[in-house]
Amino acid sequence: MADHLKAAFCRCAEDLPEDVLVLSAGSEGLTLSYDSLSMKGDLSDMLPRVRKENLNRELLVKAAGLNRLANQEKALFAVDATAGMGEDALLLAASGCFVKLYEKDPVIAALLKDSLKRAAKIPELQEIVSRMELTEGDSLEGLSSLQGKPYVILLDPMFPERRKSALVGKKFQLLHYLERPCEEEEALLNAAIQAGPERIVIKRPLKGPYLGGIKPSFTMEGKAIRYDCLLQPQRVSGMKER
Repeated sequence: MADHLKAAFCRCAEDLPEDVLVLSAGSEGLTLSYDSLSMKGDLSDMLPRVRKENLNRELLVKAAGLNRLANQEKALFAVDATAGMGEDALLLAASGCFVKLYEKDPVIAALLKDSLKRAAKIPELQEIVSRMELTEGDSLEGLSSLQGKPYVILLDPMFPERRKSALVGKKFQLLHYLERPCEEEEALLNAAIQAGPERIVIKRPLKGPYLGGIKPSFTMEGKAIRYDCLLQPQRVSGMKER
């Protein structure tokens, strides 16, 4: 794993240099730590949110229109192009979608893979996680080679203002050391549009600008974030906010 992550390997904690990110493997999975902060992926925290009585109240599920498609016989195809720690993809999968996840940072991908492996052992999450397929790699390339057109594509590119937000949990500050703000916003959005989904859902800071300057078909706002939704986005790819 160390070679794949292009990281130094240490057997003893005493041998670690100071002021570095550390990814350690233990009996309870992978842990990322830095100074006094540490985190591991844990999708069990999502159990209350994926229960049927709560799921359809989730903003993402509403923005994706999945709360109105509960009786679909065939699983809808969804793509999470910026997977992070997989919480949003879990909501899509819990709503009945088969979700293809892309995460380009190898450390975050390793944490997510480990988290999915452990979640698959939890009875309430086993079926949901079976509909989640993780690919380590850049979604800009992956979106151009999808097998079939997705119903929905979720985009959550990291945004600079979120680095300073008091709403960002201390543990997840660790991820900001690994993942940089998106520098290819328009390329990412255009790749999603070219994939031909029914809709694109974009997770944004509440006061952040539209991704790529494109005005959404509608927006759903929460306390700290909002979801911008593009319906039939191939028709609006040229419509930029003025």
